[in-house]
Amino acid sequence: QVQLVESGGGLVQAGGSLRLSCAASGRAFSTYAMAWFRQAPGKEREFVAVISWSGDNTRYSDYADSVRGRFAISRDNAKNTVYLQMNSLKPEDTAVYYCAADARACAWYSGGYDYTLYDYWGQGTQVTVSS
Repeated sequence: QVQLVESGGGLVQAGGSLRLSCAASGRAFSTYAMAWFRQAPGKEREFVAVISWSGDNTRYSDYADSVRGRFAISRDNAKNTVYLQMNSLKPEDTAVYYCAADARACAWYSGGYDYTLYDYWGQGTQVTVSS
């Protein structure tokens, strides 16, 4: 069983930055693709970013078009932690942000966008961007 704990959310003005962290339990973290999703009130859970188990952020990551160029996903396997650096935040980025672990690699080999294919989820952290 893997436990994921997100932190770093909060209230920020438009144009500001936040860095989310997701700490994972267990020894197999380095073998999982990891992703961030978000969910705004009344909307479906939305893909934000995914990173492969290799930890090579430049080569093996992908982003939703809405955040590409503003957000960056990274991981530190020695710390069992994945990060989401969010810059140039907009009010439409307001949501609960969740990290997810792809233990079976089903999500990764399907593109990483399908939240139903992830095996473990954190409890979420609220991000609110004021205009």
